[in-house]
Amino acid sequence: MKGKGGNAGSRFPLSFWEVAAACTVVLGFVLCLLGVYLTMPASDYSFLKLPRTLEDLQILRDHLETYTIDYTAQVLVGYCVVYIFMQTFMIPGTVFMSLLAGALFGVLKGVALVVFTATAGASSCYFLSKLIGRPLVFSLWPDKLSFFQEQVARRRGGLLNYMLFLRVTPTLPNTFINVASPIVDVPYHIFFLATLIGIIPAAYVTVKAGIALGELQSIGDLYDFNSIATLFLIGIVSITPALMSKSESHCPLLAVKAADDRDDLGRMPGLHRFIFLLGLFGLEMWGG
Repeated sequence: MKGKGGNAGSRFPLSFWEVAAACTVVLGFVLCLLGVYLTMPASDYSFLKLPRTLEDLQILRDHLETYTIDYTAQVLVGYCVVYIFMQTFMIPGTVFMSLLAGALFGVLKGVALVVFTATAGASSCYFLSKLIGRPLVFSLWPDKLSFFQEQVARRRGGLLNYMLFLRVTPTLPNTFINVASPIVDVPYHIFFLATLIGIIPAAYVTVKAGIALGELQSIGDLYDFNSIATLFLIGIVSITPALMSKSESHCPLLAVKAADDRDDLGRMPGLHRFIFLLGLFGLEMWGG
């Protein structure tokens, strides 16, 4: 596997037809957005850009609120296309889109919208990766891919529980899970269910925070104590089937990944790190 990764790294990892397939997908998204644009009234849309800061997001929210009332369908379609595009091509910033859903549509509609678009985007990334992703994954993440492939092979009997655990916890990045799952032969129905269920807790917390967007000073303020507690409890409920499994304990897996991703853990905000380590401690105690 490492040999393949090394060979891929010595040249551009995609063939002409693979690049053409990716460009076709991009063109499809562009045409959808163009269709939305052509049905909107003539106006100055210079405010339309992917938000990178909370200030950008607040400006976007202020402008879109009026359009959401008068052109609800166009705003919904445009939102979905942008979110799915970002998920498909692993573009950072979907947290801002989740906040925007809360600001524009409220908690219930916002959560439903985020869960739908995030699942659709992850599915799009899954199938695109299945088509052209293998050389890229081998080139970018050879070691993580080897680890993931080994764990999936060892947990075929309880793969849904394992994938759900990965979605609920920060053990592996969601973008990596999306692009690597078809490479390591995770069946789509398992991938779909784990994604659909596993992203609900984080979607709820983020969308709820979007309602009070003006009160956020930074992304680090996104999770207050009550929200973190809610997220943690929902996460525990979600992974209870995995914890109660009679298969081998997850604790060695967590220990290995905690060591392998210590840099990612070190970059987590203090409260996030505390909750993550508390979860590891709980699993250790449960596993006995």
